[in-house]
Amino acid sequence: MHPRLFQFGHIAIPTYGVFTALALIVALTLAAQTARRLALDPNKIWNLSFIGIFTALLGSRLLLVLFHLGDFLSHPFWMLGLVTIRSRGIFSGSVLLAICACLGYIFATRLPLRRTLDCLAPAAALGIGIHSLGAFAAGADYGTPTNKPWGVIYKHGLAALWSGTPLGVPLHPVQIYEALIVFPLLALLLVWLPRRAQDGDLAGIFLFVYGAALYFLDFYRGNRSFVLHEAISIVQLLAIGLVIAAAGLWLRRKPIALRSHPLEDDSQTQIR
Repeated sequence: MHPRLFQFGHIAIPTYGVFTALALIVALTLAAQTARRLALDPNKIWNLSFIGIFTALLGSRLLLVLFHLGDFLSHPFWMLGLVTIRSRGIFSGSVLLAICACLGYIFATRLPLRRTLDCLAPAAALGIGIHSLGAFAAGADYGTPTNKPWGVIYKHGLAALWSGTPLGVPLHPVQIYEALIVFPLLALLLVWLPRRAQDGDLAGIFLFVYGAALYFLDFYRGNRSFVLHEAISIVQLLAIGLVIAAAGLWLRRKPIALRSHPLEDDSQTQIR
């Protein structure tokens, strides 16, 4: 595959990093557009998204240093580089930190929790899908060995250097499995957006589908980390939490009021 997208002299531009940046940009754009459709303040949604991104990036570095303190003391600049974080456990921990920071901002600014989660759900699905394609191209988040005819073989040395990807071995294209789940999920969320029966519907669908997919896909990942008792990993615990959160959103049903979007109603009144 292509772990290096461009090469400028001695500077290599990693495909994984470019796709990750692209995923963040398009996800932020979609979140702002969805905020307007749900009568939310786009500026607050932008702030919320940047808080989540910054917390995830900073948290991943801190967790990386915490779990690999010896390597950090020996190679501090390499450990803090942009291409060193490939641990699913560290990624999950950074996501949890980002969720806590985002919830704090939501409550502090009095954003409606369920509607805000509905706003972020399509953006999250789009960002994850693009990120999965970048991971597939770079060999990051690689799958377990397989004898299936659709197994993918990585041969580029940078894939092994940057992501620890096994070379010359057919692997499950687990990144493509993930993309094949989240892109149809994105389409479903966009179609369901104007048909919501209650705030939290979109978030519930996203959390349930992606949580279930995350749980089962983890069995096919070759770089499973932080496995507890050889049965369940930290990533799968996070997936279970997502499914439970989805159930909580669905159980506490609160139908959308007829005037749930006062901005739209006021504009219609002025037209009349």
